[in-house]
Amino acid sequence: MHNQLDQAISNISQVVLGKRHQIKLALTCLLARGHLLLEDLPGMGKTSLSHAIAGAINLDYNRVQFTSDLLPADIIGVSIFDSTEKQFSFHKGPLFSQLLLADEINRASPKTQSALLEAMEEHQVSVDGNTWTLPEPFFVIATQNPIHQSGTYPLPESQLDRFFMRIQLGYPDWNSEKQMLMELNSVAETPLQPVINIEQFIAVQDKIPLINSSDAVIDYILRLVTYSRESEDFPNPLSPRASKAILLASKAWAFLSSRDYVIPEDVQAILPSVAEHRLRSGYSSPGVAASLSKKLLDSVDTLAA
Repeated sequence: MHNQLDQAISNISQVVLGKRHQIKLALTCLLARGHLLLEDLPGMGKTSLSHAIAGAINLDYNRVQFTSDLLPADIIGVSIFDSTEKQFSFHKGPLFSQLLLADEINRASPKTQSALLEAMEEHQVSVDGNTWTLPEPFFVIATQNPIHQSGTYPLPESQLDRFFMRIQLGYPDWNSEKQMLMELNSVAETPLQPVINIEQFIAVQDKIPLINSSDAVIDYILRLVTYSRESEDFPNPLSPRASKAILLASKAWAFLSSRDYVIPEDVQAILPSVAEHRLRSGYSSPGVAASLSKKLLDSVDTLAA
């Protein structure tokens, strides 16, 4: 299974060039059954990464372009009266897919943004007194543009906290961008072939919580979250939900690194993506994308004193 996941990362890397680390973080998020926020400037490959992930894992995929006039019913679905049956029937919206790309999520109103809260947390939606279960697996990958751009609404803290991880792609390096430009000369783009099926992926997800984490690693995570609560340097301390996310992400990262146990370096590798958007509300420019989480890591010793 490790070989298949490595192959998935390599295949996605052929679509999103020079971003293997971010791709591994994205798969870490999905293996831990989390939702992913891709935050960056327009044109950085956020949508391409989402398409590639869906293709590599063979997920049922829907994309919704969030706009200022988008309504919750446009995402969830709507009940329509059937004159033949003399009753209302629920017509499911694009939310009912294994992977939903909420493109430019912060261009929609707060009311529409909040329509995703129940789905992301409970994997279900409630409409007209009925509860509808979402497919398994169910992921939301949302993209977000800088809040200084016109027509954006900042995500509230409650919505940000629902996202397991947040990553930024950043500009490609010289060679990767040159390769991208050279590939424009090709006649046709080769479709991305899935290397793992849904059943296999769910089986891997079930293994993640079973990855061994020693008392020393758990104590390290607790020292990190406790420091964020006790220090005045962090405007939004890490919650118990965040500490659980750090542990699960560390286990998924360890699995992708072909280990069945967590080491402190796993925690350090995933912490900026798991903690930064919780420590700092709103959009972070690429230059300060992990400044608070780096300060947290620098302030807490790996081993207890």
